[in-house]
Amino acid sequence: MKINKIKLKLVECGRTNKWLAEKLGKSEVTVSRWCTNEVQPSMETLLEIAKHLDVDIIELLNSSKNIK
Repeated sequence: MKINKIKLKLVECGRTNKWLAEKLGKSEVTVSRWCTNEVQPSMETLLEIAKHLDVDIIELLNSSKNIK
């Protein structure tokens, strides 16, 4: 199930996984796994991501309305 839109927002902001990894002090592999929805970041980390991308955290989350 796709939960986040991190990769989409990175592209929209002209940023890379490497850039985000450096900002968060995480590995590029970890960020890549978030971007592919293989694993999900914690809410605390998601808030940090939103701050670095200058977006509202809600923009990083997919709507739950279509989840069955």
